[in-house]
Amino acid sequence: MKHIETQILPSLGQAEVRIIAHTPEAARMVAEALRHCFAAAEQRSYPGLDGDTRLHLTVDTAAPAGPARSWLAASRTPAGTGAHCDEI
Repeated sequence: MKHIETQILPSLGQAEVRIIAHTPEAARMVAEALRHCFAAAEQRSYPGLDGDTRLHLTVDTAAPAGPARSWLAASRTPAGTGAHCDEI
């Protein structure tokens, strides 16, 4: 039987991140990497059904920091440019 989670959407500019890992250490490493890129609320950790670890956190995508800021800026298409003739 599948569990269907119903929740209210996060606030504009925020994203809810769910991490599922075999170990708490692996989940924490992923959360730490996200914190280097985005402002984040305190993480919440839960034991999984199969002995795994589930970690939830909220990140603020409106305030990227470090690597995310430079990546987001570089990935945006400059204003006034469109697709090349060979792009669909």
